[in-house]
Amino acid sequence: MNMRDRFLAVMEYKPVDRVPNHEVGVWQQTMDRWAAEGCDIYNFHWDWFTGEEAFAMDAREYIPVQFDMVPAFTPEIIEKTDRYEIYRDSKGVTHKALLEGTSRGMRSSMDQYLGFPVETTADFRKLKERYRANLASRYPAQWETLMLPRWKEREHVLVLGRNCSTLGFYWRAREWMGTENLSLAWYDKPALMDEMMEFVADFTIEVSRPILEKTDVDYVFINEDMCMKNGPLLSPAMYERFIQPHMTRLVDFLKGMGARYVMVDTDGNCELLIQPMMDAGVDGIWPLERTADMDPLAVRKRYGPSLRLWGGVDKRELAKGREAIDAHLQSMVPLIEEGGFIPTVDHLVSPDVSYDNFCYYMEKKLDLLQGRL
Repeated sequence: MNMRDRFLAVMEYKPVDRVPNHEVGVWQQTMDRWAAEGCDIYNFHWDWFTGEEAFAMDAREYIPVQFDMVPAFTPEIIEKTDRYEIYRDSKGVTHKALLEGTSRGMRSSMDQYLGFPVETTADFRKLKERYRANLASRYPAQWETLMLPRWKEREHVLVLGRNCSTLGFYWRAREWMGTENLSLAWYDKPALMDEMMEFVADFTIEVSRPILEKTDVDYVFINEDMCMKNGPLLSPAMYERFIQPHMTRLVDFLKGMGARYVMVDTDGNCELLIQPMMDAGVDGIWPLERTADMDPLAVRKRYGPSLRLWGGVDKRELAKGREAIDAHLQSMVPLIEEGGFIPTVDHLVSPDVSYDNFCYYMEKKLDLLQGRL
């Protein structure tokens, strides 16, 4: 089987030579640890969404469509000390960031957010000027000449948009307003939220249209990150009221234009939002974060095969050593046998995982994917 056949067979619960070998990536601080342990970090690509040959990962190609602001805000350092910096980023968000522990631009702790570009309806309408859909710069140069013929003959998985580019409704609104302001706006500014949610769907549809008119894709990942450890950051009622109608419209468009599956990426515990997402036409979720009690076996039992599952490998178990890794992977055998499940670490591999443990995990995971556990 080629890589695309393998992926589609697993998604459709059909026989397969092995389950696809996908992973996400690592923290920059994890790279530092592995380098200290003898790993030649310059012998890897590190963009594991597209695959890593050294670990026998399956290739995926992400069409690099620009769904973000054009033009972006000009980044600006507002204040800098030996411990922190205050800066405005390209999305217009003002941060206070701890410098200690930073590696290759990745922070070791969350920033403090001080300001956002949208406070009023007027702010949002001005911001929309940065989201014109009909711009040539949103697409790769010469894509119809250089890329389209390859896409039509592909034997690998093709995805619309790079990871964290096809942003969903909650994610965009949070970027524009901030979590606290957004949490209040569902109640205090419903007209603004209706306008935002409608715009997100319209914009995503129109940016996607030129690509999907020319080629089908195997899936689209809608990035949301709308949940925390104990549950979602908005209630199911708010999701159903503001997001679900536009998500349904977006999913209908994507599938109608040849996108085989629509997946949602959200960290945390999304149990309360799974049914509304499925009602909107979503086919699966990722990454099934174990620290948030997202057990893929329990989720499959509750929602059945209509919901495909990706992720679910507890990074904490990888840090414990070989016996823990063996037991953890063994628990996933029923899902591998059933189908509709692609196991990956439930986010970036954290710095408490040694290089030896990760290599062992990848070795044993290949056994799991081939049905040898």
